[in-house]
Amino acid sequence: MAEIHILSEGYVREDEDRVGSTVSFVRDADVLVVIDPGLVPSRAAILEPLAVLGVRPEEITDVVISHHHPDHTLNVALFPNATLHDHWAAYRDDLWTSREAEGVRIAEGVGLIQVPGHTEEDVATVVETDAGVWVFTHLWWTADAPAEDPYSPDLTALHANRERVLALPGLARIVPGHGPAFEPNAATPR
Repeated sequence: MAEIHILSEGYVREDEDRVGSTVSFVRDADVLVVIDPGLVPSRAAILEPLAVLGVRPEEITDVVISHHHPDHTLNVALFPNATLHDHWAAYRDDLWTSREAEGVRIAEGVGLIQVPGHTEEDVATVVETDAGVWVFTHLWWTADAPAEDPYSPDLTALHANRERVLALPGLARIVPGHGPAFEPNAATPR
């Protein structure tokens, strides 16, 4: 089963004009995945936790971006040997392989689903662990806010895809775009 590490916990500090993406690392056998390597206080916020885990940037095999906003993509180039995954393709060096993200398996326990809501191109990473299923998604900014995403181009899709994620069998944790992982419950915005 896959193991999960949060490298940098995201945040939104509007009063300071600061925003940080939740950056995560998943290891599933020989597949090493970084999710949403975007805005962080410094690149060390990504690289130092990886070093503690014994992982060098050039060893990362895959990077997933949940959507194309800079706060989730700024540091993708830290991983020169990785295949980059988004909603409609996989990229490696100068190779662009078109495909929909829905149903893509990056590793045995790591897959992608398309979940438009925050943007029309949103992708969630679904990871099977010994402790249950973890979903990395920007359908939620944090565990409780905002209930209505002010940037969503389609609130109906946002709510439908939140319900889809919440209905996943074995769901244990959601890792939102800008906050700590949380266990979904009846109060989780739908």
